[in-house]
Amino acid sequence: MQLDLNLLTALDALLEEGSVAGAAARLHVTSPAMSRSLGRIRKATGDQILVRTGRNMVPTTRALAMRAQVHALVQQAHHLLSAQQELDLTALDRVFTVRWHDALTAACGTALITAVHRRAPGVRLRLSAEPGTDDAELRRGEVDLESSSSAPTLPDIRHRLVGSDRLVVAVRPGHPLTGGPLSIERYAAAEHVTVSRRGSLRDPIDDALTTRGLGRHVVAAGPTAAFALQLALDTDLVVTLPDAVTRAARERLGLVTLPPPLPLPDVPLYLLWHQRYDDDRAHSWLRDTATETVQALFAPPTTPSDGVL
Repeated sequence: MQLDLNLLTALDALLEEGSVAGAAARLHVTSPAMSRSLGRIRKATGDQILVRTGRNMVPTTRALAMRAQVHALVQQAHHLLSAQQELDLTALDRVFTVRWHDALTAACGTALITAVHRRAPGVRLRLSAEPGTDDAELRRGEVDLESSSSAPTLPDIRHRLVGSDRLVVAVRPGHPLTGGPLSIERYAAAEHVTVSRRGSLRDPIDDALTTRGLGRHVVAAGPTAAFALQLALDTDLVVTLPDAVTRAARERLGLVTLPPPLPLPDVPLYLLWHQRYDDDRAHSWLRDTATETVQALFAPPTTPSDGVL
């Protein structure tokens, strides 16, 4: 059987874009040409691949099952045929999906988009929200770069430690905890909100308090840092969260920041990606750009030297 391997590229674009017109624009061909490619793909696979539902087209079950493998094959072929080429950022045409914690996206998202667009104007970024449950999107190639507070355990997931953030306590102006020194007893007796996309009412802070014979009353769990900070501003609830990635948001809301009254471990920040991108020059550039952007958060603030205007 003779196979036209160009159909793999067309199939990858069709599954990525979800439409003939979108795939045609992505590959710089006409819509009729892409329609003919879809017809040949259907004949070769014995599957409709995309079916119309109302005004939209949706992938079939088999198309969904093969999407990750098709994407991986196309990426491998691209790497094989262009391994000796220098990376030309000005000509790079690619879509990257970056899935970061909401606080990190709020703190660094603008800087990352600006840095990427300035050097590679043809690159588009998808900033994706974190899911409520663990999944294998990195392994399937649906996410290019992810943030995490823990190193991965899967051997095919690479990681890079880009920083470490200390925890701070945030409360509204005039909160009772701002009057006098913050003791561990006063901290534990206050009402708290946790930040958890899974809705957990407990985190490592509770473990640290338990070892000292204390417990705190957690009133609510917020899905994002932004929600928890707004809740702290509007109520007497106390939120304890990483300093650097929430500093701008706290200052914008006018919250008061206090040091925690007990030693708490710093929160590490990792960037994660799949090993298929280890030698991908464009992905390597994205990783380095993201690393520089995130590490700028942890840089100490610069102050002018004495006598320097």
